[in-house]
Amino acid sequence: MNVPEKLRYTSDHEWVRIEGNIATVGITDHAQEELSDVVFVELPSVGLAVGSGDSIAVVESVKAASEIYAPINGEVVEINTEVENDPSIINGSPYEEGWIFKLRFDEKSDLEDLLDAGNYEDLIH
Repeated sequence: MNVPEKLRYTSDHEWVRIEGNIATVGITDHAQEELSDVVFVELPSVGLAVGSGDSIAVVESVKAASEIYAPINGEVVEINTEVENDPSIINGSPYEEGWIFKLRFDEKSDLEDLLDAGNYEDLIH
């Protein structure tokens, strides 16, 4: 199971890459493995204001549909249309090409609730 040290995580199996005040979000390697073959992604709208924990996207596989939650408060500033066109990218590259959306956030304190790699590994084992 791949759990990159440089990322932060949620207990709902989203990963978060922080660059300045932009948070790039996707689902973890563990989540895509549990879902198996991803066949559909419903992306949020650019400009959507979200609160931490809001359901804002959906990933569907041959097994199940899984809601994707906003890990922090913010505004959707970019979506990955590549995963909408080819959802299997999430299976092949969950941490790089398979990102789902990007949020702009204002409050660094929102990041305090995210898990580090060690705590996320503890959660999934």
